[in-house]
Amino acid sequence: MHLSPDELLFWQYGAFRLNATIVFTWGLMLVLSLGSWLVTRRLSRGLERSRWQNLLEIIVTGIEQQIGEVGLDEPRKYVGFLGSLFLFVATASLFTIVPGYEPPTGSLSTTVALALCVFVAVPLFGIESGGLRAYLSAYLQPTVIMLPFNIISELSRTLALAARLFGNMMSGTMILAILLTITPFIFPIALSALGLLTGMVQAYIFSILAAVYIAAATRTRRPPDGGTTAATGAPA
Repeated sequence: MHLSPDELLFWQYGAFRLNATIVFTWGLMLVLSLGSWLVTRRLSRGLERSRWQNLLEIIVTGIEQQIGEVGLDEPRKYVGFLGSLFLFVATASLFTIVPGYEPPTGSLSTTVALALCVFVAVPLFGIESGGLRAYLSAYLQPTVIMLPFNIISELSRTLALAARLFGNMMSGTMILAILLTITPFIFPIALSALGLLTGMVQAYIFSILAAVYIAAATRTRRPPDGGTTAATGAPA
């Protein structure tokens, strides 16, 4: 029984290690890339569309609506990033039904990497929405004294994202492994089904929290009403 997929080594040469986290992470990215190509390779822009495309558009529209309800004004701009986060975490949990597979989200290195993606994306979207000066000035609000606290807040929520996802994903894997050694028939099957549901919930929570952080950065750090945007010169 492994506490983390980092402990499962497939190949090692000196300081270079190829563990289960790296192998399954790249495997998931390959599956997601291939799946996205297969799903979108025959999309139609005309009036006649397949049932599969109609279903896909309903799903994407629902995701955009969910993102809009969080508070983001242009949901389609964030679908790529937030949707990728959700699909990666959800697919990592879905494949737990495959024998020998260990979800890479059970490794702290993977969850930290996902949290860092959010940490980098939040200021990028915030700067794109309101400009660099408006984004940086928000750290000084309402007074300059709040600068270190605002910075600590940015760092602590990134750590919380990583720790929350890691703890929830690893706990399910550990409980399943323990029950397999005690009652190898009924309970592990039921817990596996519950683990799939938990994984989907964690994927949803992670992507929604990322959307909330982006919404906070784009709403509180944009030019005041009556200003103009640098790109278009239109009212902000």
